[in-house]
Amino acid sequence: MLKKRRKNNFTLGNTRRLVSKQKIKDIVFFPIRFIFDYKTVNACGLTSLRDERINVCLKYCWGKVLDIGCGEGNELVRRYKNGIGVDVYMWRGIDVLCDTANLPFKDKAFDTVTLIASIGHIPDRAKVLRECYRVLKDDGQILATTLDPIFGWLRHKLAWWDRDQIVRGIKKGEVWGLWGIKIKKLFILAGFSFERKIPFTYLINSLYIGKKSKKDKIVNK
Repeated sequence: MLKKRRKNNFTLGNTRRLVSKQKIKDIVFFPIRFIFDYKTVNACGLTSLRDERINVCLKYCWGKVLDIGCGEGNELVRRYKNGIGVDVYMWRGIDVLCDTANLPFKDKAFDTVTLIASIGHIPDRAKVLRECYRVLKDDGQILATTLDPIFGWLRHKLAWWDRDQIVRGIKKGEVWGLWGIKIKKLFILAGFSFERKIPFTYLINSLYIGKKSKKDKIVNK
């Protein structure tokens, strides 16, 4: 028993040291993580901003998930293993190609809806959020991540490789980022209660959580 406990403590200690080393590398080489695409960043042994967004959201996902604007690889659903990833562009790996303002799902079909770095790329955000409300079960939740407009603008200007800009093309109404006050207003207008804001990536990115309840009503129809 004592040997097993020592072995477990040794393994835990090694894991913590590896995590600490990774965090230090990620801090030191943050400019690389901020500028380059996730494939290049991961190849350098660093944590990509994409992975950080997904890791944060995975902590709060529960039940069946709908990921709107899932993007190339459909990574969140692939890792979570209980959900559907949709997009307006036929990226590799998506589950459903559709108009996200008219989702092809029944009412109250999902427990969690996620918009990972995609809410700013949705021209009609208010309408899409109302659709999120419709397909969520009572007491379901919505998770959205976004940079603020300043860091969002800088990130996209530096990201010459960005396939959203090069392949899909930026549409009228898309923005590089949103302030928290705007996210909160959009959530409330769609009928959600605004639960909390969780900053990450050295406070330049944030996860916003809203909740649907039976008492909530859509304000702006």
